[in-house]
Amino acid sequence: MGGAAGMGASLDEVYELGVAFSKQIVSIAATLDHCHVPGRTEHGILGSDEVELGTGPHNEPGYNKISPVPSPEDLIKQILTNCLDENDPERGYVHFHPGDETILLVSNFGGMSCLEMGALVDELLNQLARDWDIEPVRVCAGPLETSLNAPAFSVSIINVTNAAKKCTYSVEEIKAFFDARTNTCWESVAGAQTQRRKREEQFVLPPVEERKMVDESKDLKVDPERLEKMLRGACEALVAAELDLTRWDTVMGDGDCGETLKTGATSLMAALDNDKLAAEGSVGAVLLELEDIVESKIGGTLGGILGIFFVSLRTAVEQNMDLASSEGVPELWAKALKIALDNLGRYTPAKVGDRTVMDTLIPFAEALKSGNFDDGIKAAVKGAKATKAMTPRLGRATYVGADASKEMPPDPGAWGAMVAIQGLRSGM
Repeated sequence: MGGAAGMGASLDEVYELGVAFSKQIVSIAATLDHCHVPGRTEHGILGSDEVELGTGPHNEPGYNKISPVPSPEDLIKQILTNCLDENDPERGYVHFHPGDETILLVSNFGGMSCLEMGALVDELLNQLARDWDIEPVRVCAGPLETSLNAPAFSVSIINVTNAAKKCTYSVEEIKAFFDARTNTCWESVAGAQTQRRKREEQFVLPPVEERKMVDESKDLKVDPERLEKMLRGACEALVAAELDLTRWDTVMGDGDCGETLKTGATSLMAALDNDKLAAEGSVGAVLLELEDIVESKIGGTLGGILGIFFVSLRTAVEQNMDLASSEGVPELWAKALKIALDNLGRYTPAKVGDRTVMDTLIPFAEALKSGNFDDGIKAAVKGAKATKAMTPRLGRATYVGADASKEMPPDPGAWGAMVAIQGLRSGM
C-alpha cells in the first residue's frame, strides 16, 4: 500500500489494493515461549517440552500446544498444513493454484538468532516447493513485526495472483510496490529480488573431486580383523569420553572439542560398517578416510591440526615403506610419526609444555622409538595428565578460564588424543 501511494495512487486505489491483498494472506505463528514485558513479574510460560501454534505478537495465547517438541521439519510441516490445506473448513479460505505468484514473509518476534532464521527460511522454501508446488517470487525474513524478546516467528504466504484479480493492479505492479525503495529497515530485510532465483539455483555445488586412491606398492597391510578392532576401540573410547571433553573445553575453550572428536569417531565407525574400510587391512585406506573425515566434518583449530597431521602421516608412511621390511613396522611408525609432527611444527608453534594436543602426540612419537607400543601409551598418558598443571600459552585458553588458584582440567585435545591411543591398544 505504501508502495502504491508513493507512486501516486489515489486513496480509493490504495484502499482497494489493501483489501484485495489482505484477503489473500494466510499466516500463523509458532513460539517456544512468550516475551518478557519489562516491569511485569509474571508472564505466560511454556513448558520445556512445548511449542505453541497461533501465538499473537502481543503475548496472546495460541490455539494449540504441541508436546513433545516436534523436529524443525515436522513443525514447519504442521505450520504449512495449517496455512495451505484447502480441505480445512476453518482455515482453507485462500486458494493456491499451480503457477500462482506468491510472497513469503517470515517475521522474527525478537528472540530468534540469525542462524535459526536462515535455517527456518530454507526449510520453508524446501517444503513449499516439494509438498505444495509453491515457489515464492519474493521472500522477506527478519524483524517485520516483533514481540520484544519472544523466541517465536510467524509465517505468512500471500497469493499475489489472486490479489491482482481483485483490484486494478497487475501482478507485476504489485511486485513493483514490494520492491519500492524506502527509508526504513524494510529494504535491508527484503533486499533486491527483481531477479530472484529458485532455492536450488542459489546453492553453489562443490566441484566433483576424484577420490584419492591408495598406491598398492606403497601401502602398509596389516591383519584386517586386528585393524578393525583397533579402530573401533579408539572410536568407542572417544565417544565415551565426549561428555568429559566437552565439559573441560567449556571451561577454557569454546566447548566443541568433545563433539568434534565424537563426530570424527562416529564417521569412522560408519565407514567401517558401511564401506568395510578395514576389510583389506589397508592402513593407507584408513589414513585417506581420516583425511576426508577431518576435511569435511571437523572444524576449528583441532580440525586444522589433525588435517595436516594425517596427510603428513600418510605421506611419511608411503615414502618410508622400506623400513617395514628392513627394520620392522614399529620403526616405520616411529619415523612416520616424527616426520608428520615435524611437518605439523611448520604450521603451529605448539610444543610440549604449551597445554595442547602436542603434549600427547610428541611424547607418544618419541617413546615409540623403543619399538614398544606400550611405551608410547605410557608417554601419552603422562603427557596428557601433565596438562592439568600447565599454564596455557596458546589459543583461547590463555585468556579465558585460567585460574592458577584452582585445579584445572586436562587439555581436552591432549586428553582426547590419549584416549584414542589407549583405544587403539585395546584392540591389539
